Amino acid sequence: MRKKIVAGNWKMNKNLQEGVALVEELAEMVKEPNCEVVVCTPFTHLATVAEKLKGTPIHLGAQNCSDMPSGAYTGEISAEMIKSTGATYVILGHSERRQYYAETGEVLRDKVKQALANGLKVLYCVGETLREREAEKQNEIVKRQLEESVFNLEADQFKNIVIAYEPIWAIGTGKTATAEQAEEIHKFIRECVAERYGYAIAEDTTILYGGSCKASNAPELFAKPDIDGGLIGGASLKAADFNGIIDAWK
Repeated sequence: MRKKIVAGNWKMNKNLQEGVALVEELAEMVKEPNCEVVVCTPFTHLATVAEKLKGTPIHLGAQNCSDMPSGAYTGEISAEMIKSTGATYVILGHSERRQYYAETGEVLRDKVKQALANGLKVLYCVGETLREREAEKQNEIVKRQLEESVFNLEADQFKNIVIAYEPIWAIGTGKTATAEQAEEIHKFIRECVAERYGYAIAEDTTILYGGSCKASNAPELFAKPDIDGGLIGGASLKAADFNGIIDAWK
């Protein structure tokens, strides 16, 4: 039975004190969720938030890691450092990292390798721009992103990858792929995994939808057979909103 996950990506929001207040509020609400819950905070919050989440069902993740293990890379944060804070997940390949920081498939392959070597699970993001969607190139784009950075892994390594499909045109825009559009590409992603690793692993692979997912549309999205949860941006910054999405699994 594949894992259902609702993960929050705070992006560059909330100072440390605000972040602590948010997880404390969330922990009061989320006692026995019907899915795995993850919050991905800024680096500065990880160790403190890890302490606050002890004894709760909420998991902790980072939003990025270095492609290098250690060394003279001023300002970078290694996967080992992330793991040492108590985090268990890391988001890699988010469209904002690809777009603003020119992260290539090759760089992401190295980041994935570092994350897995340090025992982190990877939330690996794929997705197309509006122009690519209008040109009906979404399948080609998504398959290439998978091949570039995670399809090089051995089957036992790939089991630690969660795929997050995020149509770039729907991130923070208020636009959402229809449940049918989202299911169509989630199904395609699962077929790509089956082609590479076989049907059994494809059936076990968790694929999340990201892109203006909120409490109002989560039940319809999560009802689709190939959508296993969400990677949530803006709606993860308020405990009640985020909990509303978690409750979509009840």
